[in-house]
Amino acid sequence: MRKALFLLAFSAVLSIHVFAQAPPATPVALPATPAAAPANLKIDNDFIHQQFGSEFTLLPEFQPAVGDLDGDGVEDVIIPAHCKNAMLDQAEHDFTVIDPYDDFFGYGDPRMTTTFSQGDPERKGMVVLIIEGTGKDTWHAAKPKAKFVIVNLPYRAIAVRKFKMRKKTVEAIYVEEQGEMGENSAVFFDGRKFRYVPMGGNL
Repeated sequence: MRKALFLLAFSAVLSIHVFAQAPPATPVALPATPAAAPANLKIDNDFIHQQFGSEFTLLPEFQPAVGDLDGDGVEDVIIPAHCKNAMLDQAEHDFTVIDPYDDFFGYGDPRMTTTFSQGDPERKGMVVLIIEGTGKDTWHAAKPKAKFVIVNLPYRAIAVRKFKMRKKTVEAIYVEEQGEMGENSAVFFDGRKFRYVPMGGNL
């Protein structure tokens, strides 16, 4: 219901400006085989607690994936996880909590959106962890380039795939969303921040 209301409001605003500016380019998913994290680099709860704190644990039904999300030529890792309080250990473990999904609908401040109740209890506490790599050790470096926690992303499957934005091809998090509509979406880095974009439903 919340998504439908936000989408209705967003559509109304968009209709006002549609003749004043050109429509943005639509991302196109390019065929790709999602890359899994190397087996010799162990990602377990000890690793998660070291990087993000004890509020976070792995979701065993999902596999981590790797890719170059920020386009710097260094491998990053994407880890589906569960958390009790995403905001608690930001300063202690030097990560940033972001909400690209609700930001798309106009409410992107995670200090507020993490307090929203989830309609589906199975979604409660589901997050995506991103570790941006640096140097030859990439994402498992002692001090990574950056770390992010994505909250409120309604995923039931995720993978890293190539997307074409205008004339540029980037790697993004491809999301198969929860719900009966079978919607797909992507989260990509635009050079300044991570953005969410709907990709339509399955035929």
